[in-house]
Amino acid sequence: MKVTVARHAGICYGVERALKLADEAAATGRTVHTLGPLIHNPQAVEALRARGVAVAGCLEEADDGILVIRSHGVDPAIIEAASEKGLDVVDATCPFVSSAQQAAAKLKTDGYTVVIVGEADHPEVEGIVAHTGGDALVVEEVSDIPERLPSRRVGIVVQTTQSLERLNEVVAALLPRVSELKVHNTICSATGKNQRSAEELARSVDAMVVVGGHNSGNTSRLAEICRAVNERVHLVETADELDPAWFRGVHTVGVTAGASTPDEQMAGVVAAIEAMSDDVSD
Repeated sequence: MKVTVARHAGICYGVERALKLADEAAATGRTVHTLGPLIHNPQAVEALRARGVAVAGCLEEADDGILVIRSHGVDPAIIEAASEKGLDVVDATCPFVSSAQQAAAKLKTDGYTVVIVGEADHPEVEGIVAHTGGDALVVEEVSDIPERLPSRRVGIVVQTTQSLERLNEVVAALLPRVSELKVHNTICSATGKNQRSAEELARSVDAMVVVGGHNSGNTSRLAEICRAVNERVHLVETADELDPAWFRGVHTVGVTAGASTPDEQMAGVVAAIEAMSDDVSD
């Protein structure tokens, strides 16, 4: 059984940066909290916890020391409140997310109705909404666009891990209904490369394995993209979740990983699949 890893897969710059900043904070020996899970990868979050980086569910749970802002970003009022509380704030917001936040804020200031293409309950989207003062429409599907728009001047930003296809669908639906449409394509460049590579590989193999947190939006989207072109797609966090039955009669397997998946986590899954080759061969 041949195992091929997607050309572009796995951990992105924003996640690497966040992990590095959290590690540096831990090395100070002070009390360190992240505000919510630093990234959507339970194994990486647990590894940080073992190094002394605790997860605070809310600001009230962090009384002293260093507070690391998660890669998804937060409401700027939270950073201000943390500083007023006496916490040393380390902002690990992904630069691509920061760009989306700033674009949304500028659109609002310039008088546009702000539309955010993304998941309403995702922390990144919640943070972008906060940068508009809470005055934005969140659209995950075209069907989420309201019948009556607040104005005919609309500005769009995108959750950084959304697909270009989803953005294009929303743009096409809005164009006939507005007098002015300003679009900021804030999809992370690494996300786009990962998605294109995953789809290309999924078309050429018998089965596909996507590695990453079950709570990771970008990982779930990779699986969704792969399933559109290949019926045999499996999403796992670790090698322990692999089922040999998935690979019976399979000669080629593709592997990709979400942007919050460390390289060693993906490598462990690849090694486990390769070790199964003799057991599942015809």
